[in-house]
Amino acid sequence: MKLKENCKYALVCPTSMGVRITPPVRQPVQTSRSYMMQATSAESNVLNISASLGLRTKVLTAFVKGSPIADFIKAELRFRNIEYEGPDVPQGGPWGYRHQFNIADSGFGMRGARVWNDRAGEVGRTLKAEDYDLDRLFDTDGVQILHLSGLIAALSPETGRFCLELARRAHASGTAVSFDLNYRASFWKNREDELRAVFTEIASVADILIGNEEDFQLALGMEGPKAGGQGLSAKIEAFKGMIDLVQETYPNAKICSTTLRQVVSANENLWGAILRFGDDWYVEEPRAIPVLDRIGGGDSYVAGLLYGILKGYTPEQCIQLGWAGGALTVTMLEDYATPADEEQLWSIYAGNARVRR
Repeated sequence: MKLKENCKYALVCPTSMGVRITPPVRQPVQTSRSYMMQATSAESNVLNISASLGLRTKVLTAFVKGSPIADFIKAELRFRNIEYEGPDVPQGGPWGYRHQFNIADSGFGMRGARVWNDRAGEVGRTLKAEDYDLDRLFDTDGVQILHLSGLIAALSPETGRFCLELARRAHASGTAVSFDLNYRASFWKNREDELRAVFTEIASVADILIGNEEDFQLALGMEGPKAGGQGLSAKIEAFKGMIDLVQETYPNAKICSTTLRQVVSANENLWGAILRFGDDWYVEEPRAIPVLDRIGGGDSYVAGLLYGILKGYTPEQCIQLGWAGGALTVTMLEDYATPADEEQLWSIYAGNARVRR
């Protein structure tokens, strides 16, 4: 896939930054007294592999003015080598704006992980194009890939319009558009017509589409074939049939992908992926991986996939890096992958866990 050259940024995304608080040593939320806190968002997670391995990345976001949580988030982004741009929005009193809280535990054994999102008053719902210099970003600085998530596109009417404007400007400037559909029923309730129009237009200019069969059906209204039978082979065939229809409807999309996950326990998953790159299919058959904290694995698959595309690797290498990115994240307490170097990802993919001295 040929990307725009001579760009300041490899990867840019809009996002609503917040904090994730997680009990230590895999304890459940309802009985815990202490928590680890990290800055987080699904979209910034997608930047992290590229940022860790030396590519220039940026989030377009918003912060609560004067908030110590905003200061914490900015410091965490700097630590992760992710640049940020966006307004400091006045809080408007104690019942005004704030950064979202993601409250989660890791689960253990047959007790699955549980996540509680607390997003009331979220400052990220205010994201709008007027707060950013998009001429400078796309025409002067240059961006190779713009990554959009359905979570941000559906967060509010304002963020939907913002994502649409970003997709239009990126496409017009020659920037590749990546769109992870990330359908969430709670975001779509009573907004189906509005969001279907937004998602359909973004998908029409997307070069990279990510999502499972349900995402494509519910977010884009694709009918999709029904594969007979159960199990992995049926899921793969259903996805292939769906993508054949998707690419007829959205011919701009050159790449479509999804992950394959089967939960054995909170500590063990079967992890795989499927990718269509042009007219060719690539499948990573699910393999058993150990899990410390499963949250963020899907984001890090996208992170590894996009890193491979940015580096100009073969489609087979891109899906392998995506697989390894997800497998790395679930060994860490954070919900994003921070590889020490690219070799670490290749070692994970190869199943090589020997000590490196």
